[in-house]
Amino acid sequence: MSALGSRLAAFAPRLSRSLQNRALARSVPPPRAGSIATAGDFLKAIGRSADTKVSVESWEQLWQLDSHALKKAGVAVRDRRYILWSLEKYRQGEEPSEFAFPSSPKKTIRGRGPAVQNGKRIRSRRLKN
Repeated sequence: MSALGSRLAAFAPRLSRSLQNRALARSVPPPRAGSIATAGDFLKAIGRSADTKVSVESWEQLWQLDSHALKKAGVAVRDRRYILWSLEKYRQGEEPSEFAFPSSPKKTIRGRGPAVQNGKRIRSRRLKN
């Protein structure tokens, strides 16, 4: 049995996937000179009220954020994706003033469109008696 166990143990590292969190293995950019000195300043710079939705005290906490941590904090999906996207852009060397943009407004017209367009009632689907 020990010979069988040693043979199985030899295959185990190759067959099992790594348990290391790859998000933590990403490189953290060095602090830059400019208007962004703290993690809170970065969240203010990207806009969309990200500073009120996420509370972090240090850059290390900000770089270790992932989707699960933001979900536990109660951040909506759209805001989670925007914050993580902004972090990746900043990690790649872009400034928030270059990539930050406001959110798109909520759609007001749903379904097949309004019954009145350009001041005229759309009558393409009349009921025939």
